[in-house]
Amino acid sequence: MTPEGLALLRRAAAELSLDLSAQEGQFARLLELLQAGNQRLNLTALKTEEDIILKHFIDSLTTLRGGHLNGEWRTLDLGTGAGFPALPLALAQPKLSLVPLDSIRKKIDFVRETAQALGLSQVTPLVGRAETLGQSEEHRGQYDRVVARAVAALPVLAELALPLLRVGGLFVAQKGPISDEELNAGRRAAGEVGGRVVEVDEFNLPISGDARTLVVLEKQRPTPAKYPRREGVPTHQPLFWKAK
Repeated sequence: MTPEGLALLRRAAAELSLDLSAQEGQFARLLELLQAGNQRLNLTALKTEEDIILKHFIDSLTTLRGGHLNGEWRTLDLGTGAGFPALPLALAQPKLSLVPLDSIRKKIDFVRETAQALGLSQVTPLVGRAETLGQSEEHRGQYDRVVARAVAALPVLAELALPLLRVGGLFVAQKGPISDEELNAGRRAAGEVGGRVVEVDEFNLPISGDARTLVVLEKQRPTPAKYPRREGVPTHQPLFWKAK
């Protein structure tokens, strides 16, 4: 990480009221590993140091707003891709037990290798789909927290995430600007699968000013057995929402 990149990381973290001084070396190493992995595997469209720091590292850490991830929570990262938000969260919140989930094996292999290189023993990457995990005894209702970053429309995310949560657990969905239509459909879908929207936090990403929204859902009761539906159905036939 260049001196300019380090200054950018510090400034953006300060805007989130985060002190990452103890983790700066690990974030620099993560940047290096991501750029090297990207050349081999085409993991992400973001390639410049500035974009990776702001739109991967800092954007991932905005999930810490509101304190919902403060604790020793078993947390699943739904659709982690190249490890976001899971890897930055593991650096900033080492008490979290993180399960980055993605259906693409090469991405999970990268996340696993990177977590090992960074000494993140609390990160356990997993290849799979939320529809399948949500119907498996090993994973259904077994997580304290679920996070997802710009993966799908809110009604889709509600159906995929809430079955994985224990009653009382929270789902933190990272979105850009969200329409009233999508939010209302998400509220209805959450109710259908056992939860409710408890917080809608609109803010701007540090430095860039890009609009962001954190939508927090609480699991209030067990999810009906028919949810989640089989692979692909939640995406192509979202609850209370016309697929785009």
